[in-house]
Amino acid sequence: MNVGFISLGCSKNLVVTEEIIGLFNSHNFNIVNNAKNADIIVINTCGFIESAKQEAINTIFEMAKLKKKRCKYLIVTGCLVQRYKEELEKEIPEVDLFLSISDYEHIWEEIKKLLGLEKDDKAMLDFNNRVITTGDNMAYLKIAEGCNNNCTYCAIPYIQGPYISRPIEDIIEEAKLLAKKGIKELIVIAQDTTKYGIDLYGESKLAELLEELCKIEELQWIRFLYAYPESITDELINVVKNNDKICNYFDIPIQHISDTVLKRMNRKSDGVSIRNLIDKIRNEIPDVILRTTLIVGFPGETEEDFNELYEFVKESRFDKLGVFTYSMEDNTPAARLKNQIDYDIKNSRYDKIMKLQEQISEDSLNKKVGNVYKVLIESSTPDNEYYIGRTYMDVPDIDGVVLIKNNGDNNLINEFVECKIQESIEYDLIGEIYSKID
Repeated sequence: MNVGFISLGCSKNLVVTEEIIGLFNSHNFNIVNNAKNADIIVINTCGFIESAKQEAINTIFEMAKLKKKRCKYLIVTGCLVQRYKEELEKEIPEVDLFLSISDYEHIWEEIKKLLGLEKDDKAMLDFNNRVITTGDNMAYLKIAEGCNNNCTYCAIPYIQGPYISRPIEDIIEEAKLLAKKGIKELIVIAQDTTKYGIDLYGESKLAELLEELCKIEELQWIRFLYAYPESITDELINVVKNNDKICNYFDIPIQHISDTVLKRMNRKSDGVSIRNLIDKIRNEIPDVILRTTLIVGFPGETEEDFNELYEFVKESRFDKLGVFTYSMEDNTPAARLKNQIDYDIKNSRYDKIMKLQEQISEDSLNKKVGNVYKVLIESSTPDNEYYIGRTYMDVPDIDGVVLIKNNGDNNLINEFVECKIQESIEYDLIGEIYSKID
């Protein structure tokens, strides 16, 4: 039978989807890209915030319509199911099987039971069978599950449980396997990468892990995301600084700068330590790219709190910045706080920060014009007029791209080139090939 997959939410969720694809693939099912051609549809959901939940529900209903045509079985997995399995089973009978995260240990047994297959094995999710869906060059490398930070607005600890690190040997084995398949860039992910190893080894081992990954010859770029500010050490900064394979890119979700808001969020850092960290990283790594995420409209956020955040964004000039309006999540401490912020006020604050960041981003990109950067070419425009690539400054599907004029060169997709930047447009850069990299 044909099996189609829809993966919603974050890159951590995508890794699970790729492992589920691997399960079906290893049992000789035919994987298709279009759900309309599928006999079995698998939706891996996100249930992190309200907008993600709504997207998941809409997707389930949309795919349920296909059961009137070709689709025979609809399977829904992931975070949304972990949070609301009983309610979903009652409300959406069109779904044949709901699999929560807790069910993953015996996922294939449940699927075989649904499909009426012989109970010939007890296959489990395994990175050895994982099917990479992010192209020929890049793959995510998940190093841990769950979270212990217990930020008051976040439902992740209730959905995924406590922080559980993978053994470093296990991670390196997967990284080597990916490198042998031709992957040139690994993006290390977890809910909080900087806490990696504390539960297993008694201390953070992220810096050591990154150094071990650098020893894998085939890999050319390594980067890590979701580095919480209170856990970024001098050792970690030096590892990034001293290893050419590690991209000079720090993704640091700070969420706010006001001490009163940070305290209500149960964040472990304060405004002074965040400012000092930013200065330290930029002093140690002058060409570093800094990305952060913020939450506006958190319960009790005053005009004074917001103005402090606004001025901080103006002063700090992050290269990349994303903003969320606070989303009240079931059973989280923040949902019980008084002084919930009005919807219009939250959106107004969001708009102000984003408008400011648009100008900062434009100024930042303008300063790149005339510079030469190493670019990984990943695709081309439909008319083949331009190649599309990324520099060390760009995380796929989050940041911008580089458009490189195709002057009739041989196919350079999946190759690295030196590119001279000629102009910037909105969040992207335009350049020409300066030289090729063997």
